[in-house]
Amino acid sequence: MSESVTAHIAPGHASTKEGVPVVPAVDPHLIALVREHHGFVWRVLRRFGLGPADADDAAQQVFIVLSHRVAGVPAAKARAFLFRTAMHVAAKANRSRRRRPEDVSEDCGEREDLAPGADELLDRRRARELLDRVLSEMSHDLRAVIVLFELEGLTMSEIAEALEIPPGTVASRLRRARAELEARVMRARARGLAGATKP
Repeated sequence: MSESVTAHIAPGHASTKEGVPVVPAVDPHLIALVREHHGFVWRVLRRFGLGPADADDAAQQVFIVLSHRVAGVPAAKARAFLFRTAMHVAAKANRSRRRRPEDVSEDCGEREDLAPGADELLDRRRARELLDRVLSEMSHDLRAVIVLFELEGLTMSEIAEALEIPPGTVASRLRRARAELEARVMRARARGLAGATKP
């Protein structure tokens, strides 16, 4: 997937030599960043409400933004820059999607790992759907912190840098996000059990 992204972010034809287009080489630093962070960007986009196909397109947009600013983004700060850009791109894509009819077949192309048994796959899918639904109901600020800490494994200081907020604010939001996530999951499960026991 990262190879297709680098193909889309290559610069356009800069000049011609004897009628043959000369294509400048893609910055090796940019290629390395795409390879290292593509999975992270894609997961962030999914956690912020995009389907698989939309996340693929949005990831390309994120790295196109990076390609224009790569010279000013040190490797140590690339993840924070990419997270902020991914949040912005996801918000824009979500606004655009709300203005167009839903595509009910959007998730049909998602492939499951067939190694586990059918029951386990079903349980995983339900858990993933529940998590996605609960995250989508949380405020943007709380969702960002819990996605980065619990799902992506960033440290408090990395999250503070990515979100450009003080570390104390990160800790406070994380506590609130965990409590809200737990309460929402419990309510969702209670509703599911209640629905299952109705005649």
